[in-house]
Amino acid sequence: MFGRYNGTFCRECGDISVETDVVNGLLTYRRRCEGRTFERILVSKTGEIVISPVEPHNLPENITEFLLMEFSPIVIEPDATQTVYLKFPVEIGVFLESAKDIDVLDIFGLGPQKYTLYGSPTNGLIARCYRSAVYPEIPPVEPFREGVLKLCIHNAYNEWAEVSCAVFDSTDMKIYYDNYVAASATMKIVSKTLAETDFVDAPLRPGMTKAIELNVARKIPVLDRGYLMEWGY
Repeated sequence: MFGRYNGTFCRECGDISVETDVVNGLLTYRRRCEGRTFERILVSKTGEIVISPVEPHNLPENITEFLLMEFSPIVIEPDATQTVYLKFPVEIGVFLESAKDIDVLDIFGLGPQKYTLYGSPTNGLIARCYRSAVYPEIPPVEPFREGVLKLCIHNAYNEWAEVSCAVFDSTDMKIYYDNYVAASATMKIVSKTLAETDFVDAPLRPGMTKAIELNVARKIPVLDRGYLMEWGY
């Protein structure tokens, strides 16, 4: 389903259907996902439709830019580094691209979206919450519903640390895809309650295609700044 399309096309996968068709002489975009529908008339001579995975913080509406991954506790000794694999939620973006511009047409995804509070009620933040098992290698995933997150955890603190969650600023997320969606991230434990997280701009394996970043399409400048977890991990 991911890729570039011109003119009329139809792609279906399970509960997802994306198509363009000519209705009453007008090119029309239609999308169905788990019974939810979206339709727009398009006026374009040279533009393409691009379907791409996007940062998972837009549904049911864009209320936060943070992603909180919960997982089985990992106990890691001082100065140790461990790479694990998690599953993260996938959202799908549909873009209109021409030689002069790119814009977001539609964003949708499978399954419910859960949000939670990270930190204190007064100073904490709302984050998209997703729970995953921990895998020692790349796990199989359900296409268009979940992707693979490679997470490299380094304990730079001088005591053993127990880690059961990681919070990311998903505007920094660099997503790649081929027959599955993937991203890579790092987590550095710096004290008993502090940890630094960031995304890595690299494919999980050679040959993967880089996804379109939403802030690029929306013309929003973003600095890759990572995130400092101040309320524990």
